[in-house]
Amino acid sequence: MRTARIALLIATATLSAGLASRLSAAHGAGAPVPPQAVMEDPNQARVDYIENCGGCHGVNGSTVPAQLPELMGRVGWFMCTPESRAYLIRLPNVAHSHLHDNAELADLMNYVVFVLGGNSVPAGTKPFTAQEVGRERLHALSNASLTDERLRHATAAVKQCHAPEDIKLLYPGYDPATAR
Repeated sequence: MRTARIALLIATATLSAGLASRLSAAHGAGAPVPPQAVMEDPNQARVDYIENCGGCHGVNGSTVPAQLPELMGRVGWFMCTPESRAYLIRLPNVAHSHLHDNAELADLMNYVVFVLGGNSVPAGTKPFTAQEVGRERLHALSNASLTDERLRHATAAVKQCHAPEDIKLLYPGYDPATAR
């Protein structure tokens, strides 16, 4: 088991570096933010993402054909307003994560935003902190339509931060009229 975990950590380090470079190149951005600048342990953050989020949101943040929000190259836009930033932590599967250590959860969310989000992260965005995660996860969303809440924050990102219009869609090309 220990050997398998070490192999997973090595593989995640390699994948993280490659994914960040591909995202940066795909969006015409400059050098990506080094994971060490926003995470205590980038390798553990990727492992935590894969184990806790990757099953639904995809190992690299691409959910298509599942009808879930695409993270790759898009989630960073949700950092452009304080309300949208809080929304990311208040999502039920984040706020109620079995990762009880707020610093570890902050690293996971910084991985999601800064690595998977790639060039969608507004310039100057500060990483999540353990204190912020601890504060926001106490206010988990419970009675709101998550789809409506996401759309509200995506619309704010378009209006206030010049995010692309398609951020309002769950993923590029999503057509709610044909959704099951």
